[in-house]
Amino acid sequence: MSKWWPLVAICLGTFVLLLDLTIVNVALPAMATSLNARFSDLQWVVDGYVVGLVVLPLTFGTLADLHGRRRGYLIGLVLFAATSLACGLATTPMLLIGARVAQGVGGALMFATTLALLSRTYGGRDRGTAYGVWGAVLGGATAIGPIAGGVLTEYLSWRWIFLVNVPICAAAVGLSLAVLAESANPRARRVDWPGVLLFSFAMTCLLLGLIDTAAWAPWMYLVSTLALAAFVVIELRRDEPMLDLGLLRNRAFLAVSIAAMTMPFAVFSLFLFLALWTQSVLGMSPVQAGLVFMPLSLVQLATSILSGKYLHTRIAERTQITVGLLVCGCSVLLFRGLDNHSSWPALMPGMLLGGLGVGLASAPLISAAMSVVPPDQAGMASGANSTFQRLGSALGIAILGVLFAHEVQSQLAVSGTGTGIPGFAAAVAGGGTPELLAATPQPARAALADHIKTGFTAGLNHTFTIAATVAFIGAAVAWSIKTPEVQDVSHRTDTARIVPEPKPR
Repeated sequence: MSKWWPLVAICLGTFVLLLDLTIVNVALPAMATSLNARFSDLQWVVDGYVVGLVVLPLTFGTLADLHGRRRGYLIGLVLFAATSLACGLATTPMLLIGARVAQGVGGALMFATTLALLSRTYGGRDRGTAYGVWGAVLGGATAIGPIAGGVLTEYLSWRWIFLVNVPICAAAVGLSLAVLAESANPRARRVDWPGVLLFSFAMTCLLLGLIDTAAWAPWMYLVSTLALAAFVVIELRRDEPMLDLGLLRNRAFLAVSIAAMTMPFAVFSLFLFLALWTQSVLGMSPVQAGLVFMPLSLVQLATSILSGKYLHTRIAERTQITVGLLVCGCSVLLFRGLDNHSSWPALMPGMLLGGLGVGLASAPLISAAMSVVPPDQAGMASGANSTFQRLGSALGIAILGVLFAHEVQSQLAVSGTGTGIPGFAAAVAGGGTPELLAATPQPARAALADHIKTGFTAGLNHTFTIAATVAFIGAAVAWSIKTPEVQDVSHRTDTARIVPEPKPR
């Protein structure tokens, strides 16, 4: 068979994995209506998937090294297909959230094995081509996610954004069985199970406290802090830790990690709130909302390709990251100023500029993480960088969600809207505006819609200000990164960091 069939098999899995990061956003209002979901439920639908991608890739990469990368990839595909089916059939918010968490576990297993499979399957110039195609698939999946989600939701059902994964995964499994060769490293480091469990527990408690702001939320923060402290103690004592904390004493790597967290926090976490605004407040269809997000995705894809081709060897990584984050911050500020009369065109300048910023910063964030550590730590540095990016997205949705909901509630209280109606403000923040208006007598409907728009846009503008500030902080931190000079970067290749595996005895 063609030498490129293994690449096709790997890219199919990568495609559905990344597609599910963005395809969900425009379907959230439909999910809220169908399942009677709260705003916090919608946050967990997004964050539940991300949690697995935050805490598990490093562990699954180690397991795959020990027991077989092809085997790990196949298990991930099967689990992803089964949990996608469960998502599509869910009848309550809790069932959907549980299936999304499990889906993230399958996604993490796939994500942890794809690059290793590529590096073992291809060499020399073919490896560079394979990496380029794989990167294009990453960008392409992100780009078509919003419109694909809109089409499936509007013409079929929100359930099909998950059900469509099943045949794609089935095709990937069949092709992988036929064309992928097994590879393993029996001398790889062992899995740090105590570290994995403590870190997972700490992150889950933190997100629980942030998203569900009940009376017991402070206890979740305390438990999360104690679990993180125990994680640090254990990692410092282990010979083969999940995360070598010595990396965080490397100032350049720490700066890269902070910058990597700020970009998804400031940009991608906003998609949840914008999806609710365009559909529940403006009354746009899922397809129309998906088209609103398309400019950012397409500009990001084009900029990533062009910057990788023309800027990688000409401009230092820290400069690219700093400029990219500054542009991201400015793009979010362009979203500000929404009011009762604003519609989707008001988002276009920010979307276009945001795609430019994300495209400029994405690839240098990865390569900088690799360049500031010794070659023998490159694998862990790459996994940690991915973890910090996913963590930034999860924290952005949680923290900005709290601030957004609080501001919406405050603005509605000022106008006296919904006073005395339990859960009114939460329903507005969670995309329930159409139902609230439908239950209101016609003479009072226009005035209620006006008050809701005022409260919702005030919440958005407040959120935009915080997100832009985070992006600017990330840019300032990025400028402190000390990476190799440009001439050194031009001679560095990813293949130089790949160490041949020892043959089993």
